[in-house]
Amino acid sequence: MTLQGSLSHERYCAELLAEAEAFRDTVRGADLTATVPTCPDWKLADLIRHVGGAHRWAGAMVARRATEALSFSDVTDVQGPEGDDPDALDSWLAEGAEDTVRALREAGPEATVWTWTPERRAGFWSRRMAHETVVHRADAALTAGVPFEVAPEMAADCLEEWFQLGELSEVAERLAAREGLKSPFAPGRSIHLHATDAPPELTAEWLLDLSGDRVVHRRAHEKATVAVRGPLTDLLLLTFQRLPADSDRVEIIGEREVLDDWLTYATFG
Repeated sequence: MTLQGSLSHERYCAELLAEAEAFRDTVRGADLTATVPTCPDWKLADLIRHVGGAHRWAGAMVARRATEALSFSDVTDVQGPEGDDPDALDSWLAEGAEDTVRALREAGPEATVWTWTPERRAGFWSRRMAHETVVHRADAALTAGVPFEVAPEMAADCLEEWFQLGELSEVAERLAAREGLKSPFAPGRSIHLHATDAPPELTAEWLLDLSGDRVVHRRAHEKATVAVRGPLTDLLLLTFQRLPADSDRVEIIGEREVLDDWLTYATFG
């Protein structure tokens, strides 16, 4: 299975820069000591350092054409500036995103680089880092109490990548090895996600087949055990557990337990 997305490498690079800027705008002026409600072990300053560190880590691997995972300690300035000065953090975020995109553009999408998937190419990182920044911008927006929206193409591709990753044997084995979690898989189980506001050409509908021992997905309008309808951004937030399933922003039809089991189980990022 290929992990290539629907957008070009250059588009992902441009989106990574745009998302990094939007993330910076979101946290600018916010209380850096505030707890991130969707990542309660973190303060907002921790979230900023996580995002900036991820950019620099991925960028360093691409720049060095790493064939094995780099340790964070091997990456220059990955921890960010000392203290929580907002201006220093903002500059660090901007520089890290720019350096990473520069490395990605110089490498091109087909350059051989280590990833945590079978697809060892720089193009994996342009897509992954763009989407990583989207999801953590949602965390920042929830913390700062400001609106969050994603362009339809990016939101649809972010969901598609998440479902692609969920099909990988490496991810399925990691999920299955965890203790204390109820498996969502059983014969006849399935989930249908339907974006109500997306343009038709995006085909923003997904069928998640849970009848085997791992998820199998396809873009389709099909009857399922449970269906979830709502705006594309809200489906994204729900899938990444940034919006509760009982929110009035989405409509759930069918067996809610199937959806709850899947959302609880499928946390692998």
